[in-house]
Amino acid sequence: MASADASGDGTLRIGLILDNTGQQNFLNAPQLAAAKLAVKDINAAGGHKGKPVELLPETISTDTAAQARALVAAKADVVIGPTDSSRAPAAVDVLANAKVAIISPANTAPGLSNYKSGGYYFRTSAADTAQASVLAKLVKDGGARTLAVLHEKGDYGKDVAAAVADAAKQSGLDTVGDAEFTPGAAQQAVNSVKAANPDAVVLVAREDAQGAIAELNNAGLAGKKLVLSDGAVNKYGSGLGARALEGARGVQPGVFPSAAFQTDLVAVDPGLKDMMFAAETYDAVILAAVAAAAAEDDAGTSIAASLVSVSGGTAGAVGNAGGQPGAQPASQSCTSYKDCVEALRAGRRPDYDGQSGRINFDSRGDITQANYMVYTYGEDNLASMSGTEAATSSGG
Repeated sequence: MASADASGDGTLRIGLILDNTGQQNFLNAPQLAAAKLAVKDINAAGGHKGKPVELLPETISTDTAAQARALVAAKADVVIGPTDSSRAPAAVDVLANAKVAIISPANTAPGLSNYKSGGYYFRTSAADTAQASVLAKLVKDGGARTLAVLHEKGDYGKDVAAAVADAAKQSGLDTVGDAEFTPGAAQQAVNSVKAANPDAVVLVAREDAQGAIAELNNAGLAGKKLVLSDGAVNKYGSGLGARALEGARGVQPGVFPSAAFQTDLVAVDPGLKDMMFAAETYDAVILAAVAAAAAEDDAGTSIAASLVSVSGGTAGAVGNAGGQPGAQPASQSCTSYKDCVEALRAGRRPDYDGQSGRINFDSRGDITQANYMVYTYGEDNLASMSGTEAATSSGG
């Protein structure tokens, strides 16, 4: 989407799709707090065209399509969410048809990169497969020359395992085995991996990572030999045998929130205990407002047309009120809504880099750089952050 005619009503309205229930309901609070903080910061800097930006009242439901229809009825110009990748198509189908921009802070399924949205769908989190090069690097940094992949049955396990094998080859590593297991029944796959005699094992799992680690430990393939995908990193503690994970490494997506950002979030929600996807949510809201400012229009089509440009990406041109893409002005890095608006007033193209790091959307709405926190496990089977890595993000 390169340009758009102005069609907004002068008020920028931002909606949220919060779809986390049951064990995942803790993910709602950080996203809501981050959205409220972003709107607060935008309005403190003058809002959109001098009018306050509105954050529409939130609901929590797994009926994503119903939430999307309600937000369309409430005249949302951009919607932040959903969290669950499996619910993204339902949101996109409704919102894109209504010409509402969508920015998910948490969708990671690789296949969404190619989902037909007409240019309305973006995400500030990286595809699951982006972690593959970091996992391969951790294997190599550990001194291994050969690796085996043990992956859980399902799209996540299959896609990430294949990406790890490709990344290993590019890194000069030899993949000597790749075994799939069904949750609750990892023993046979672990025996297959052990028979390959690898220097290291990459575990790609979510649902039953603990069971797989226990089997790997029994086979003598845990501890320093083990590298965990993001879905397998957890606080295992006494749930595993003594020192089962000592020296093992794993990754989690994103960057560790700065002390100032954490303080600001807690000021919004004093009861906040988890900050997962808070940075990505904050950046999604700020980007939407910067895109509206660049387009001088609050309509969803104008926002979608401007998002690539104001994120620092190169595909497409800035949407504008006249509907004609012009030559790209010189870019200026900015880390807040206020600074980005000042760049626009100076005749420059804002390049927003936020709390989650560099974004730089590509033509499919994917970020082009993925950031990861590296964790190392101690003898208590608990992990602590030990470093950071960046990878080129590719959704498919």
